[in-house]
Amino acid sequence: MALVPVAEALERLLDGATALPGESIALMDAPDRVLAEPVVALRTQPPFNASAMDGYAARAADVASIPARLSVIGMAPAGRGFEGIIGPAQAVRIFTGAPLPAGADTIVIQENARDLGGGGIEVIEPTPEWRNIRGLGLDFSKGDVLLEKGRVLDPAALSLAASANHPRVSVVKRPLVAIIATGDELLPPGSDLGPDQIISSNAYGVAAAAASVGADALDLGIAADHHEAIATLVKRAVAAGADVIVTLGGASVGDHDLVHDVLTGEGMTLDFWKIAMRPGKPLMFGRLGDVRCIGLPGNPVASLVCTQLFLKPLLARLGGRVHRQDMREARLGTAMPANDLRQDYVRAVVTEEAGTLLATPFGIQDSSMLRMLADANALIVREPFAPSAAAGAACSVLMLR
Repeated sequence: MALVPVAEALERLLDGATALPGESIALMDAPDRVLAEPVVALRTQPPFNASAMDGYAARAADVASIPARLSVIGMAPAGRGFEGIIGPAQAVRIFTGAPLPAGADTIVIQENARDLGGGGIEVIEPTPEWRNIRGLGLDFSKGDVLLEKGRVLDPAALSLAASANHPRVSVVKRPLVAIIATGDELLPPGSDLGPDQIISSNAYGVAAAAASVGADALDLGIAADHHEAIATLVKRAVAAGADVIVTLGGASVGDHDLVHDVLTGEGMTLDFWKIAMRPGKPLMFGRLGDVRCIGLPGNPVASLVCTQLFLKPLLARLGGRVHRQDMREARLGTAMPANDLRQDYVRAVVTEEAGTLLATPFGIQDSSMLRMLADANALIVREPFAPSAAAGAACSVLMLR
C-alpha cells in the first residue's frame, strides 16, 4: 500500500465527521461545553425600567434648575418597588436595580442631594431626563437569540444563559475515545519490570490530548499480543459507545502486529495504512460501522505527533469545535539537511529574538525519546523533498505549547 500524504490522510480521516448529537445538561455542568442549539432569551432584561445608581427617583422637570427642594415620600430598594406615584416636587429614595417608580423620569445620584431632615432633600446638581436609568430590555428581550449553536460556553456565555432563565442547555455530546494499548512487553506505571518489559506510557498523553479538545477518554488497558485479547477490548470499546477507538502499537507489519487483522475481523473497513510522514509512518485508519478506528504507532513520540495531527482534529470536529493547528513562521537556528519523500516533524525549541521566532532542532530525533518531546515546544515542519536549509532560513513550525 502506497504512503498517503499527510494532507490527504487528514482529509480522508475527517471526511463525514460532524458534530455528535446534543444532550441536555444542567447549566452548572456546562463550562467549556459546545452548544448544540441556540440559546434564546426566555425573559426580558431588565424586565422593567431600573435605577442604575443609588439616589433619588424624581421628575426631571423638578430638578432642571438648582437648588431644588423635594419631599421624599418613600423608598424603593432592589426587589421591592415603590407602589405609589411621584408627583410635583416629590422624590423616592431608590437603590441600584430597583424599578423606577411611576411618575419619575430621572435618578438624582445621592452625591448630588443634601438631606435637609424632616423628609426633605435639596438637589445641588441639575439632572436631565432619563439619566441613570436602565431601560426595559436594555440588555436583551424575550425571544432574542443570545448564543449561537457551536458557541463554547465560557464564563460570560454561562452567565448570559442563566440571566435568560435557562437552568439547562443543549450541548454537543462529548466524543468518547477508547484507548487500547497492545504488547506483551508493556506494563502499567508502578510495575516491577522484567528484563524484557517496558512501561506503557502512550495512553496518558493520548488521553490528555483528547481532554484538551473536550473529549472523554476510556482507557481499556493493555492487551497481550493475542488475537482474542485484542478483540475482547475492541468489543468492550464498541459496547461502551466509543466514537473513536485508538490502538497503541501493533499496527505495523511485524509477526506480532495483530491490530489490523483483529479490527478487520470485527468488521472494520480499512481506509489507509502508512503515512508519508516522520515520525508516524505506520498510522492506520478505518471505520467499524460508525466508529472510527485509528491505529497509532507504538513509538511514544510518533504516537503523540500523530495524535496532534490527526486525533485532535477528529475529536474536535465530533465535539462541534473548531480546531486549528498553531502554525507560525520562524527562522532556523541551525542548518538542516535535505528531506526525503516523507513530511518531517522535527522536535525543536522555539524562542523569540528581536521579534523573530528562532527554531532550533534537537540533534537526535529518535521516535522513542519522550524526554526530548517534553522539552520541545514546537515541531519544525519540513515538506517532502525539501532541500537543505542554512541557519537563518525561513521555516514553518507547529507550536505545541
